[in-house]
Amino acid sequence: MNNFGVAAERVVDVVVIGAGQAGLSGAYHLRRAGLEPDRDFVVLDHAPGPGGAWQFRWPSLTYGKVHGMHALPGMELTGADDDRPSSEVIGGYFARYESTFGLRVHRPVDVTAVREGAGGRLLVESSEGTYATRALINATGTWDRPFWPRYPGQESFLGRQLHTADYPGPAWFAGRRVVVVGGGASGTQHLMEIAEVAAETYWVTRRPPVFRDGPFDADRGRAAVAMVEERVRRGLPPQSVVSVTGLPLTDAVRRARETGVLDRLPMFDRITPGGVAWDDGRTVGADVILWATGFRPAVAHLAPLELREVGGGIRVEGTRAVRDARVHLVGYGPSASTIGANRAGRAAVREIGRLLDGTDPAAEADGALAPAAV
Repeated sequence: MNNFGVAAERVVDVVVIGAGQAGLSGAYHLRRAGLEPDRDFVVLDHAPGPGGAWQFRWPSLTYGKVHGMHALPGMELTGADDDRPSSEVIGGYFARYESTFGLRVHRPVDVTAVREGAGGRLLVESSEGTYATRALINATGTWDRPFWPRYPGQESFLGRQLHTADYPGPAWFAGRRVVVVGGGASGTQHLMEIAEVAAETYWVTRRPPVFRDGPFDADRGRAAVAMVEERVRRGLPPQSVVSVTGLPLTDAVRRARETGVLDRLPMFDRITPGGVAWDDGRTVGADVILWATGFRPAVAHLAPLELREVGGGIRVEGTRAVRDARVHLVGYGPSASTIGANRAGRAAVREIGRLLDGTDPAAEADGALAPAAV
């Protein structure tokens, strides 16, 4: 078979899993350091096309509504039409990026497991075959693991339950009574769109939402990232950066608060066939429950390596998994933002360079990447 035949075991220095912002950043820095795609490293992506999770975003999320999209390293995103869907704009940008730098992303490829192999290598098992690698950049993000909370009576609901990952855009909700669950950015964006066409909307959150007024400057950004990073260092499941920064108080949000659209209700206690209910006797009728309850890291394929701590998360120093220096998680925890993913990709490649050179991967000194003879 050829080098990438399904039955073959291909030997490489680095496998990158995921071709979203974090994975492409890592691949770019590997290429810049002298490693060749399909010879020294390979990028595996399970999505049908370029764009990472952006390609699955709902059509009403236009590029002008995107908060904080940071350009990939080495190539700016210019001339984008703010009225075009972000899935099209960013998907096209990622496609041009992959082509410009010759990253040769393999897709669609599903990675099922990463295991210990012979000679200190990791075995990456995929639908394309098995790769034996000296190091791994895991950039699988969270989109594939939507979080669905469980509440009493959930199975009895006669209406439709959706998650942000399945959000079809506001038109689908026309004339319906909708309960939106979740106090994050997606929940508020969905609610403000749906309220314009729905018969009724209700906003339910576990905690009172915190709105952030004023500019989000560098100091606030660093403080927020530090809080998320501390959880990851302790081996706890990461929180999103937005969860510790609060919601930006934009003009649209102010209008929604003034008109009562963002009038928050406490979390209901149970779900009924016709809606939701609280223990104090209050009830709300609903045709749809939209769970804007976030996502969890998609890292089940790493389970054979036993990287998780007692707290449920993977303890990471920088990007390196504490339990296995060959594994780097980018776009995880504090690097789960577009600018954070860029920096994490660069940092991971620096440490992998030291690993491939045979030096201490936790050392501070920079080292050039040296592909091994295979």
